[in-house]
Amino acid sequence: MYELAPQVYAETNFHNSNPGFMVTSEGVICFDSPMIPEEGKAWRRTIDEVSGGLPILYVVISDHHRGHCLGSQWLSDTVIAHELAWKHMRNYGDNFKHRVRSAFKKRPDIRAQFDDLRIVVPSITFQDNITIVRGERIARVLHVGGHTPATSMIWLPTEKILFAGDVVWIDQHPFMTQANSKEWLNALDFIRRLNPQHIVPGHGPICDTRILDRLTAYLSFLRKRTLDLYHAGRTKQQVASLLIPELKPWFPIPPERSSKIESQIRSGIGRAFDEHRRAHEAEQAAAEAA
Repeated sequence: MYELAPQVYAETNFHNSNPGFMVTSEGVICFDSPMIPEEGKAWRRTIDEVSGGLPILYVVISDHHRGHCLGSQWLSDTVIAHELAWKHMRNYGDNFKHRVRSAFKKRPDIRAQFDDLRIVVPSITFQDNITIVRGERIARVLHVGGHTPATSMIWLPTEKILFAGDVVWIDQHPFMTQANSKEWLNALDFIRRLNPQHIVPGHGPICDTRILDRLTAYLSFLRKRTLDLYHAGRTKQQVASLLIPELKPWFPIPPERSSKIESQIRSGIGRAFDEHRRAHEAEQAAAEAA
């Protein structure tokens, strides 16, 4: 665990998430949560030890994906998230829980930990931004989209620390199944303007703004090549077939994850293709209306 500023902490050794927390004079504010139940319980013990047993006031989640929200049940029933995250999570029923358990079919020891999974649906939501003030501490939750329509970041302006969630990916292909590439690039530019001293990504090591360049170049390349091929009259499937070989070498891919990563890349191409198609159709409709 890293102490990034006095009583502001982040952990990068949990499975599929980088949670953090800030101790205030009134209690603790958590940022995301561990996905694996035993890790979530261990994280709670750490928080209680560091804070001296102060109550956990809120868990702020960066999006509705399982890696960021499942551990809330071990921390607090007061969860803050964008309203679009709430719309997804209110429907997390038995089928969702079954998918979570099935993801660990090769790890029965972990799968069994989810037998008592309880989804804590956000009870405080927002549309654009929300500011949390407790004692002398300030946390601003900023909706940026990009990775998903619900994606938000947590900015600590006094400490200049950013919990970026899955807006920031390091040395790996970004997960783009629900992405908007234009919004994502705008979010990366926004991070540069904030100029944080520390960035805590959703996954991977703590970093600074220099790490954003490769992801920015990747998303820009994906958008431009997709647009060029769209204007050349290629179908979405044709664009994906042409671009996947060009995009795969951008980041290292473990051999055992090759097919999964290829599927992620295909999703990203499809999302960018649809962005360009909608923009083109809107231009045509505006021209016809004029």
